[in-house]
Amino acid sequence: MLTKFFYRFWNFWLRLSEKIRFVLVGGFNTIIAYAIFWILLQLLGVNNYQISLLLSWTFSSVISYSLMRIFVFCSKEGWCSEYFKCVVSWCVSYICNAIILEVAVSLLGWNVYISQALAIAIYTCITYILFKYFAFRHQ
Repeated sequence: MLTKFFYRFWNFWLRLSEKIRFVLVGGFNTIIAYAIFWILLQLLGVNNYQISLLLSWTFSSVISYSLMRIFVFCSKEGWCSEYFKCVVSWCVSYICNAIILEVAVSLLGWNVYISQALAIAIYTCITYILFKYFAFRHQ
């Protein structure tokens, strides 16, 4: 019974476009990353938003790689090289996130929570492009 359900779900899932799967899996990961960011802000204090960002990014990137590899790009390539390319992609995304967050909070005086939500929207697009054409690109 469970196997039949899984098989149907998997067939349905694979019929979705890759972009839709990316948004769904990325949305799930974003919720996890934002929740970790929020919890860390509560524990470390709002002034430590860059430390909270780094820690939440580190944890959520491992989850993201696993979910993207399996559920979005359905990769069967060597995980070591893909993971390295994902780390490079995440570093670019992280730098974009950190810059957007710093500009929004320090220069524009925006709320740190709203600033991070805006940064997430921007770096999600950047991450998809990097994953699609670099990290999970197979020749």
